Amino acid sequence: MKSSTRTPAVNGFRHARVTKGAESELQVPALERGLAVLELVASTPAGLTLAEINVALKISPASGFRIATALEELGYVQRDAATKRFRLTHKLLLLGQPRTAGRSLVQAALEPMRRALHATGETTQLCCLAEDTCVIIEQLPSLHPFKYFVDLGSRAPLHCAAPGKALLAFLPESERAEVLGRLRLERHTNRTLASRKALSEELERVRALGYAVDFGEHFEAIHCVAAPLLDRHGHAVAAITIAGPKERIPQSRFAELGQVMQEAANDAARQFAS
Repeated sequence: MKSSTRTPAVNGFRHARVTKGAESELQVPALERGLAVLELVASTPAGLTLAEINVALKISPASGFRIATALEELGYVQRDAATKRFRLTHKLLLLGQPRTAGRSLVQAALEPMRRALHATGETTQLCCLAEDTCVIIEQLPSLHPFKYFVDLGSRAPLHCAAPGKALLAFLPESERAEVLGRLRLERHTNRTLASRKALSEELERVRALGYAVDFGEHFEAIHCVAAPLLDRHGHAVAAITIAGPKERIPQSRFAELGQVMQEAANDAARQFAS
């Protein structure tokens, strides 16, 4: 009689033990190995060579080659021609973005983001909540020669980045309390809000104003202004932010730029809901 049992996960993925008569062999499902490769590459921003993937996951060179080639052909990873290192593409990021029946969040936000870019001249980003951080899923570079610019998929702390505060402030109350309880309030500059009391007071201000700011709280000399995209319940789906040097985004302009960002975020939210 043939039987099948499952064994615990090893090296980040699960093995399936298949018994056929008196013979038994350990097999690793291809899907689980493919996901293990994706998770490994995702945890290594500098990328990994095929040999490094094989060693880390204890898979044969032939299996590693087949999996990496399939993931590359499907567009989930890309291999640098010079270094031969595999890195994630943005495909998973785009697959994971919020969607309505009609369009993706990025599609809904792009035109309002362009208007914010031309109104401010500064790098404009679309961010979503990702566990206890905010992740950048779309970005339009500044019109100035000197600009603040990061890779898509980059993450920022919730407590000291304007889009993070905008997202936090407009979460459902129970969810916000849960996230606040988990956050590590790491200090990045001497302006970072490093106490829960100070952060809670800041979030109250964000809810009252309708937009969030940071003035050198995450990176020295970089200022940001962000507004949330709200669903019909008034809860944050995403946030649109501008970021640039403090000389071009001084505190004296926060209210003016906050209005610009609110208009962009509200328009994007309407487009997303339509």
